[in-house]
Amino acid sequence: MSGNLAYQEESREEVLDGQIVLMSPRPAINHNIVSGNIYRAFASYLSGKPCMPFVDGVDVYLTENDRVIPDGMIVCNREIIKRNGIHGAPDLIVEVLSPGTKKNDKGYKKALYEKCGVREYWIVDIDSRSVEVYVLTNGVFILDEVYQLPPECTELDDEERAQYKTEIKVSLYEDLLVPLEMIFSNLF
Repeated sequence: MSGNLAYQEESREEVLDGQIVLMSPRPAINHNIVSGNIYRAFASYLSGKPCMPFVDGVDVYLTENDRVIPDGMIVCNREIIKRNGIHGAPDLIVEVLSPGTKKNDKGYKKALYEKCGVREYWIVDIDSRSVEVYVLTNGVFILDEVYQLPPECTELDDEERAQYKTEIKVSLYEDLLVPLEMIFSNLF
């Protein structure tokens, strides 16, 4: 078997509540594009600042029984960054939904991130071109906003279009805004 095929078949796994959960070996193209778009927005803004962005593939050790691999994150406490991953709660975590991960991303992992003190959590849905943003308030995730692009095939007047919130205000910084157009650009 060639090295390329071995890479394609290599399975990735998370540990949730002490149980190994297999992830799909390689995310779908649109999943990868969206994760990359979010990372680029974070990296561009954070250049020269103390917080660091990370993209899919980095292990995050949250508890003795929980190791996750988010699709994206921002870490401001550099002391938790080690060679083999992040050891502690990132400040912001992004999960891009896929059919195999949707239940855990919206259920167990959301509760885990809340319990561990992640300050902001994004759940990105490519199909609906939306992002749910949860902000930790007094130890509990509160749905801050649901951002969504208007449907492409529908004619909307200015008032209807104004109802769609299309620019995410990241709570970690006063001036970090991420447009949904950027997140969902170049999809297939």
